[in-house]
Parts: sequence; structure tokens; C-alpha cells
Amino acid sequence: MPPSHARIRGLLSDYLGHHPGERDALAGLSAALDATTDATDRSTLPGHVTCSGVVLDADGRVLHIRHRATRLLLPPGGHVEAGDDTLLGAALREVEEETGIPPSDLVLVPEFGRAPIDIDVHTIDADPVKGEPAHEHYDFRFVFRLAGSPALTLRQEEVTGFAWLPQDEVGPQTLRAKLRAAALDGAVTPVNASAVIHDGHGRYLLHLRDANKPEIWAPGCWDVLGGGREPGDTTLRDTIVRELREEAGLEPDDLEPYRVEHVIGTDGTRVPIQLFTGRWNGDPSTLTLTEGQLLAWIRPDQLPRLTMLPTTRELIERHAAAHPTPAAGVGVGVGAGERTAGPAAASIPSGTVPHVVGVHLHLERDGKVLLGLRHPDSAYAGRTWHALAGHLEAEAATAGLAREAYEEAGLVIDPADLELVHTVHTVDRPGARPRMQLFFRPRHWEGVPEVREPDRCLGWDWFSAKDLPEPIVPYTRLAIEGVRAGRSYSELGWPG
Repeated sequence: MPPSHARIRGLLSDYLGHHPGERDALAGLSAALDATTDATDRSTLPGHVTCSGVVLDADGRVLHIRHRATRLLLPPGGHVEAGDDTLLGAALREVEEETGIPPSDLVLVPEFGRAPIDIDVHTIDADPVKGEPAHEHYDFRFVFRLAGSPALTLRQEEVTGFAWLPQDEVGPQTLRAKLRAAALDGAVTPVNASAVIHDGHGRYLLHLRDANKPEIWAPGCWDVLGGGREPGDTTLRDTIVRELREEAGLEPDDLEPYRVEHVIGTDGTRVPIQLFTGRWNGDPSTLTLTEGQLLAWIRPDQLPRLTMLPTTRELIERHAAAHPTPAAGVGVGVGAGERTAGPAAASIPSGTVPHVVGVHLHLERDGKVLLGLRHPDSAYAGRTWHALAGHLEAEAATAGLAREAYEEAGLVIDPADLELVHTVHTVDRPGARPRMQLFFRPRHWEGVPEVREPDRCLGWDWFSAKDLPEPIVPYTRLAIEGVRAGRSYSELGWPG
């Protein structure tokens, strides 16, 4: 579906905000966008929208191709096609079709981003062979830097040659003036900044991005925090400080540059990202998340079970390999490997027995509850039905359960929508570590239960609370029966 008039009008409005003196020259384009006919269709007269790609090499020269039809040296470009979602996408397609340079070898320049550097109006002579009268092209010109040295593969039926011209020799006069004013060179520089936030003990702060926003970067994936540079950012460090504060109210310690990574953006272009690292050791549930669904501490061994881009997983794994976890323990509980050495253990009062805290999802639908059949090789309760559950890390119980629900079954739950409906205080055998098993019921939830950890769960199913399957984990049965009876607390396994 071609770009909508509203989106094109937005580009035009922003452009005129920077070049108000061109308003009269672009009056015909404004009129075309106010009409009911498709302004991007090549049959629309007296004029229609076209797109060009202004590609700069490492020396700042501009790629020109010689068209067979006009014999002119011009930047690659052409008409918008039905499959082009954006004008930027049309320009990228034209560059690849005419020169063989894929979008993945092109980088947007931070000075313009996805906005055109120039919008030009020029007249196309009548073509009796095609039956086309003279008409106007409203050409949106987007600028890119070339990353690497790809070989050019020209479309021979349309193009007879190419040349890299200095900016003061660029063919279109209006484009030449814009390039001179922008003083662009060919250096590929990062346009985004992200942060690898860790606690110094092997855990990484990741956020789950919104799944129902296909226009954003990595929808539905776990990722590091960060974003794009804005006009008020003097440096990319300013960018990441602002992004962390805006996205999560986060101000980590010792924020410093780490490395530059290259990823492929939503439009197919290469995106160089300046990565920073910083330490923080707090509770993610206390942060104010303004973008995405969830913040959580994640260990590298959990990464294969999460939905994330390969580049993000490789980034975390590389950082973890270069920053091994200290040998001393960092706390108490399953989330920290149940290690009791180190400062955290030293603060435990004498005679205190640490308890393991487990969180469980009591999910109801049409009078039935959700249970999962655990894998036969599971370390706990193999071939047994159990609630969706997990152990807490250094996080609030509701945040931990929301994380587990997404990791294990793809369910999206806001921690604020979870209410505690039952607690089971249990001990498996004499001398075993006591456990507090918390069962929460969500007021709202999204998604369809799916098996996302096949090494732990064989499948999910719904069962009547009055007719639970066998075998089932005893304290899970006790909790479900307690919820039905309106009890908030039960004990299991304690002597006498």
C-alpha cells in the first residue's frame, strides 16, 4: 500500500518548517496532496511524487547514475510503487534496483534521519511513445552514507554508467545548495545510543518491548534500553542519559562508552549504535516504565529462552564473557544460585533460616484454571501438572511473576494487575529449606498460552477447579482448593 497523503503531508510540513521560502515553489505538491487522487501514482497529473537516494561515499562524494532515457547524470531514483510503505522505502528500493546497493549497506545521517534533505520540482517532457504529456515530478530526496565498499550492479536496461561526483558538482542545483549548507562528510557515525545495564554480579537489566507496535524496533522482544538522538542532545552520552531517564526513570552509576554495534533497522538500513555500560543494583519494579511492557533482571543462561534479536543476545553474551561474575556469592535465594557467602549473607541475623520464595499464576477462564505438564526430565515434579511458576530474583513478586508468565507462556501481564489470592507455607521434608509459595490472579491479561520452554513444560491445558488432573503438585492442588474456598493461607509438610 503506497504512503498515505497524511504521512507525506507530515514530511512536507516539517520540510517547510526548515525552508519556508520554498512554500510557493511547492504549492503544486500541496495541491496534489489535498486532492482525492493518489499523489504517488505515476498516472496522476499534472504532477506526482517521486523519490531519490543521495548516497555519500567515505570521501563525501555523491553517487550519480546516467539514465538511458535522458542521458543525464542524476542520483538514483524513480516512481513510487504500490508496495512502498514509505517514501524513504521507495528511495531505498530505487537505489538497490538501479545500483545494486542494498539498504543494509546504507546508513541514515543524523542531521536528517528519515526526513528529506531536499524536495525538488522539475518538469518532465512529453513522451509520445508512452502517451504521457508533460508533467511535474515532486522529488523527495533522502540522504544516506555508504557503509563499506559494495560492488555496484547497474540495471542495464535503464542505466548506462555511474560516477561519484564531489558535492559542488552535484547535478540538481537545489540539492547542491542543500548539501553545501549541511556540510555533510562521508563518515559513518552512530545515530542511536543504548545501554548495557548490569549489577556487577552477572545480571542484566532488559525490557520487554511492546508486541503490538510493528513500527517500532524489535516489537515483542527483550532488549537493552536506549533510543535515537534528538536535536537537544549535544552528544550521544546526552542521548542515553535522556533515554534512560525518560524510558525508566533510571540513573545508573559509572555510565561510560563500551563499543559501537551495527544492526539492521526497521527500514532495512544499517544502524550504528553507540553502546554504553553502567551499573545499577535496584528493584526493576520500582522504576517508572514509560515504554514497553516489563523491566527485569536477566542472567545470560536465560537468554536462549527469551524472544530477542540475535544481535542483542550476542551483545549480552560478549559482555558477560568479558566481565565474569565474581566468585563470592551475591545474595540468598534461587535467583542468586542460593549462594550464602558474601556481604548479603553476613547481614542475615544469627539463627535465621532463609526461605525460598516462589511465585505462581492462578489463571482462570470460564471456571477453569491453567496448568502445565512438566517435562519428564525436569529437576522438579517431572510428568506432573503444575501452575505456571518461578523463583524470585532481586525483584518484586508481581514483577517476577509477570516476567515468568511471558518467558514460559508468552502471556503479557501488567504487574499492577496481579492480586495475591493464596499463600502456601511449605517444607518438602525435614531439614529442607522452607518455601513461601505465592499465588497471584491477574485482573487482566493478554495472549494465548504457548510452550516457550519445551525443556521444562510439555503443554498447557485448562482444567475445572473441581476436577483437577493427576498427578498434580500437592501444594498447587492445596492452593487452588484454597482459592475456591476463599482461604488466603495454607500450610503443607510441617510436623505436627
